[in-house]
Amino acid sequence: MTTQRETRPNQSSEPMPVIFAAHGAPVLLDDAVWMAELASWANAMPKPKSILMVSAHWEERPTTLGATRTVPLIYDFYGFPERYYQTQYPAPGAPDLAARVRDLLRQKDIPVAQDPEHGLDHGAYVPLVAMYPGADIPVLQISMPGLDAQELFRLGHALAPLRDEGVLVFGSGFITHNMRYAFRPGIPPWAREFDAWAAEALLRFDVDALLDFQARAPAAQMALPTWEHYAPLLVSAGAVGDRRPATTFPITGFWMEGAFTKRSVQFDFGLGDGPTLGRSG
Repeated sequence: MTTQRETRPNQSSEPMPVIFAAHGAPVLLDDAVWMAELASWANAMPKPKSILMVSAHWEERPTTLGATRTVPLIYDFYGFPERYYQTQYPAPGAPDLAARVRDLLRQKDIPVAQDPEHGLDHGAYVPLVAMYPGADIPVLQISMPGLDAQELFRLGHALAPLRDEGVLVFGSGFITHNMRYAFRPGIPPWAREFDAWAAEALLRFDVDALLDFQARAPAAQMALPTWEHYAPLLVSAGAVGDRRPATTFPITGFWMEGAFTKRSVQFDFGLGDGPTLGRSG
């Protein structure tokens, strides 16, 4: 039996950024502008050796590693036209990455489990279809162990060494997410306020503010009546490690008439890195 390996021609082991993407929904696949924005973003980054995906749509305790071979996608949505259930994304499995993640989490005493049949959900595969349409990069999805902000950040912090190993740590969700306001005309003031607050906190890389967003951010309850879509951002922030990053927003704007911000985040590292943040995993 042949074992799939992560290394592919033209793939890099150079340090990668850490990212968080607004992942849309299956209908994103018909949004030519947004698809082009995601594709341009991917083309501007080094091509990763493999991708570690944290989607808003998989919570399971303890942190669980998904399939390490190509298995069917999870079409975790209802009432859409049939064509959305025909989408395929046969990315190679990432068994070596799974072994490395398991080791990193155990080093930090973070419990870890395995679900060998768990495929990519729409929060994972929809942005990947746009960004890496060749499905030629190994992908591993891991679950969020719940919605404790400190725990999510600690999970990300344990994964920080991966970015120096050519792995793209990829959080996928939304910074604002209020389904009650989807398709209502106009961008709600609360969406603009929360989006602007998040952008400022991310540019400062104010981890305490990001973790305590429910108390510190304006209109937090309206922007995120439930906050599972914000949670992957905290994992990505943790994966930055102990150096202050350069933060950019490759995609901005609003979607579904404004109930959702498209703001996506890239944390970069290099000669301009700031001082050690002083947080431990």
